[in-house]
Amino acid sequence: MANHISAKKRAKQNIVRNLHNHSYISMVKTAVKKFRTTLADFQSGSVKDVKEVEVALQQAQSLLGKSAGKGLFHRNTVSRKVSRLTLMLKKATTVA
Repeated sequence: MANHISAKKRAKQNIVRNLHNHSYISMVKTAVKKFRTTLADFQSGSVKDVKEVEVALQQAQSLLGKSAGKGLFHRNTVSRKVSRLTLMLKKATTVA
């Protein structure tokens, strides 16, 4: 347990930041999952318009980029994820 006042304050700040970061990471994961679901629906024929899939990808990319800026994910990790998601979309649209 922290003994100094500044250490106690730092412990409280860490708890608050941890909660905020966890919720933001969850939001990013949800956006990526939404893109994958929309892409799967497009491939199965449930979603007819490619624009919906592209919008989902754009939202996922935006959140991933912002999370890299906040330091939640490493920039190379974000770059790799965005690249793989974009490649998934490209493969799905060239087949269709």
